[in-house]
Amino acid sequence: MKKLFLFWFMVITLLFEGCGRVEQTEAKKRLFPVQLTCNFRRNPLGIESEKPYLGWRLTIKDTTKRDMRQTAYRILVSSDKAALQKEIGDLWDSGKTPSSKQFNIEYGGKKIKSARRVYWKVRVWDDRERPSAWSDIAYWETGLLTEKAWDDSRWIAYERLEKEKQIVPGIPHTKDKGLPRDVIPQFRKEFKIERKIKYATLFIAGLGQYEAYLNGVKIGRSFLDPGWTNYRKSVLYSAYDVGGLLKKGDNALGVILGNGMFFILQERYTKFVIAYGYPQMRAKLIITYADGSRETIGTDRTFKTSASAITFSSIYGGEDYDGTLEQTGWKKAGFDDSAWKNAIEIDGPGGKLKAQFAPPLKVMATFMPVQISAPRKNIWVYDMRQNASAIPKITVKGKRGDEVTIIPGELLDENGMVTQRATGSPYLLKYRLKGGGIEDWQPLFTYYGYRYLQVEGAIPAGRDNPGNLPVIVNLQSLHTRNSAGRVGNFSCSNELFNRIYHLIDWGMRSNMASVLTDCPHREKLGWLEQAHLMSASIRYNYNVPNLLKKIVNDMREAQLEDGLIPDIAPEYPIFSGGFRDSPEWGSAFVILPWYIYQWYGDRQPLRENYNAMKRYVAYLKNKSDENIVSHGLGDWFDIGPKDPGPAQLTPKALTATAIYYYDVKILEKTAAFLGFNDDEKMFATQAHKIKKAFNAKFFNPQTKQYAQGSQTANAMPLFMGLVNERDREAVIDNLVKSIKSGDYKLTAGDIGYRYLLRVLEAEGYSDVIFKMNNRSDVPGYGYQLFHGATALTESWQAYRNVSNNHMMLGHLMEWFYSGLAGIRVDFSLPIAKQIIIKPQICGDINWVKAKFNTPAGAIESRWRRQGNLLFMDIAVPPNARVVVYIPADNKNSVKEGGKSIAQTDGILKADYNNNCLILSVASGYYHFQSILVK
Repeated sequence: MKKLFLFWFMVITLLFEGCGRVEQTEAKKRLFPVQLTCNFRRNPLGIESEKPYLGWRLTIKDTTKRDMRQTAYRILVSSDKAALQKEIGDLWDSGKTPSSKQFNIEYGGKKIKSARRVYWKVRVWDDRERPSAWSDIAYWETGLLTEKAWDDSRWIAYERLEKEKQIVPGIPHTKDKGLPRDVIPQFRKEFKIERKIKYATLFIAGLGQYEAYLNGVKIGRSFLDPGWTNYRKSVLYSAYDVGGLLKKGDNALGVILGNGMFFILQERYTKFVIAYGYPQMRAKLIITYADGSRETIGTDRTFKTSASAITFSSIYGGEDYDGTLEQTGWKKAGFDDSAWKNAIEIDGPGGKLKAQFAPPLKVMATFMPVQISAPRKNIWVYDMRQNASAIPKITVKGKRGDEVTIIPGELLDENGMVTQRATGSPYLLKYRLKGGGIEDWQPLFTYYGYRYLQVEGAIPAGRDNPGNLPVIVNLQSLHTRNSAGRVGNFSCSNELFNRIYHLIDWGMRSNMASVLTDCPHREKLGWLEQAHLMSASIRYNYNVPNLLKKIVNDMREAQLEDGLIPDIAPEYPIFSGGFRDSPEWGSAFVILPWYIYQWYGDRQPLRENYNAMKRYVAYLKNKSDENIVSHGLGDWFDIGPKDPGPAQLTPKALTATAIYYYDVKILEKTAAFLGFNDDEKMFATQAHKIKKAFNAKFFNPQTKQYAQGSQTANAMPLFMGLVNERDREAVIDNLVKSIKSGDYKLTAGDIGYRYLLRVLEAEGYSDVIFKMNNRSDVPGYGYQLFHGATALTESWQAYRNVSNNHMMLGHLMEWFYSGLAGIRVDFSLPIAKQIIIKPQICGDINWVKAKFNTPAGAIESRWRRQGNLLFMDIAVPPNARVVVYIPADNKNSVKEGGKSIAQTDGILKADYNNNCLILSVASGYYHFQSILVK
């Protein structure tokens, strides 16, 4: 009997194990939703949208499977995580929804109150009607959705700046307006917790910038929060999950405030003077207990405040810290704050409190010195290897009251000393030691663009120290930037191009703040031409939908009554002439929402800003003379006979009118899909008139050239669609001929160079792009590298008297991905046309590798050539379609995995044209081989 029992037990066990293995094998073949996002963020806090966008990536464990498609989804959203685990969506159950959509799906459930955390999950069905398992549970938490939600907190400050002394907007290049140096304040509040916590959220806005602590621990990793705005229109607050920092018993919340862009004096270097007010804050800590009850701690006059040990703080001029004034333990419970005063309650800056949705700045990399030199006695210069937006972190040991001065800079002078001649001088960082051992310090509320750190008043460890000066135990450079995640990478067989890739990348990294700055030292302002011209290059490398949408909001708030969009946003100072009103800059307000729609499939910026976009185009129309717009800076920093600046080779009216036409065409398309039929017709008529006037003024029908035939003059009309079809081939031919006859030297500037590359790539002239940029003997990228640049410089010529960390000329980055790797994305198109892989093989490049993570998933393009053979590997994410162009000498010479195309799974359509096999390809991994045309 026992043996019989054991026999059947083994049989049943093997059956179950077999079923389990079958189930596991079957599961590997099914789609599974991962990386759930809400408004393009993972588990975000502070969501203010009533209908936030939900999305997910799709994955499959069996990577050999192709043509995996989602045909339906079901989303559950619940106020309770335990209920969600039981498949109860008390806030929203979408039901099984037939759709291939996997991002930009609007939440369709019940309205959610302020400061509530909700949980959600999703499952999908594939094209064989097989359901996936449920995804992991994600969540989002709403922000403070109304002004009333802030009722139990107040704006508080250490001191008040009276309204009559406020200076808004800022005044550029001016003497001090008589404002005294303000106190950099710190605040604290103690409170008790007696019950078990479910979760806790801190909502905080600290102006100009803040650092917050709970029980002595810094909250989050943000740097220079909140993002810069026009504080009289919007003030951003952040939300932090702080449940893990709270404890039963006594707790303490501590906050220190810096000036940021909120209060800037004419002391040391500054770009302008501005005074919205003295530093101030508003915060609200909401604790949700396990029993469902809630407790709120809001800022009010019960908060205690004192001057901090920061004695000077300027976003432009630097920061000073006096360690002898430090009050040890002020961030923790039990500190004696009897000498502190109560905070004062104030009215605040006037702007509406809004949740910050763009990624914050953070410390994203650390550099150690590669060399230390001593150009003069007791002056030491540390070479940190990389020119980057950064702050130094110093570890030092010395006597109480000793002072160390740090002077950062991009370049060294002829004596080996740091020079700030082109980057804003003086910019200083000073630290006074508290004494008693090894001390660490880094500035909290400023940053600079630099490679070198000049240290005065201290000696590097291990060096002779007869004066008994403080000893530098360690000195690091902390690279700070917008923390948007990396989504792309590129490399190729051409080492110069790899170096150019990193050169441009460091220009982009160093200028990704809460705005896209042009340089991280003397300007730090959001000059807008970069927002549309460079955003494609940025988008291939970084996940920036929310940063770009924040910039669109900044532009809307900067718009004047007459419709003008200033050249910078937020418009802190008012500049004059073309530096305030240049169409190539202001048009970012029309172009960028359209690009967001193309790149991320997000229509929201177009819907929200359509009327304001119309107002800007109406402004340009009013400024035009018979449909020609003539004002502005034109093709900034092009290469001409004079020092770089406003356009030299191309009429300003040409670039201004071309961009005006481009704006009108975008509004025509926007009006069409928004359903404004009358507007669509109006803009079509307006575009026709501009095109006619443009060609009448600038096109020479005999020479088939625009204006004097500069690179920019011919490229922009081609890109914008201003060239009449009958003349198009001749203009392209003339453009290419002029480049060749000019020995492949580039001359286009900030505005024209991107359009030059776009046209050459689109017309199949990547070999010309290659020859223009695969060199270091004339001004360009290679020339900058040859002259020692480690980040993209402001001028093609790498001049020392201008910035050596800019991103405005970095358009070759886009070509690396879209031209050499061939990856192009447009989510405004039908799914079958959204993704194209069309590599252009040119020059001596023998292999290219690129990967780009789109909202739909990762696309990979790799190719290498060996003799006349081309090997091409691509990866198409589940649920996607790709049109892939494979260079080949005939349609039958292409194989996939050793098989003919006709025998290959996942190939939906095949055509042969212009020496390319053009395939419509379903999801999966593919390994193509072809024979190239000799």
